[in-house]
Amino acid sequence: MNDNNSRLVWSSETGRIKESKPVVERPKGDGIVRIQRQTSGRKGKGVCLITGVDGDDAELARLAAELKKKCGCGGSLKDGVIEIQGDKRELIKTLLEAKGMKVKLAGG
Repeated sequence: MNDNNSRLVWSSETGRIKESKPVVERPKGDGIVRIQRQTSGRKGKGVCLITGVDGDDAELARLAAELKKKCGCGGSLKDGVIEIQGDKRELIKTLLEAKGMKVKLAGG
C-alpha cells in the first residue's frame, strides 16, 4: 500500500493529526461582469460564458440556476465561470443589470 496522499501522523496528546487541505482562492475581479460568446471546441454550438461574478461557489450555483431558469436553457458552473447554452447575451445582461451588477459584453 504505497499511497502518497495518506500518511499517518500521531500525537500522544491529540491522536491522529489531519493535514489541512489548501484553500483555492480565485483572483478578485475588477467589479465588472463579462459575458462572452464561445463556440470553439463545442462542435459549433455556442455558449455564453459569464465571468467576474464575485461570490463563493454556493452563490454562483444559485445565480447559475436562476439564469438557466429565466433563459429556459441548460448550463453549468465550472471553475467559477457560469456557462449558459445558446446565445442569450442580451437577456443575461438585462437580468444581471437588474441585480445591480456592472455588465459588459466581451468578445465577438
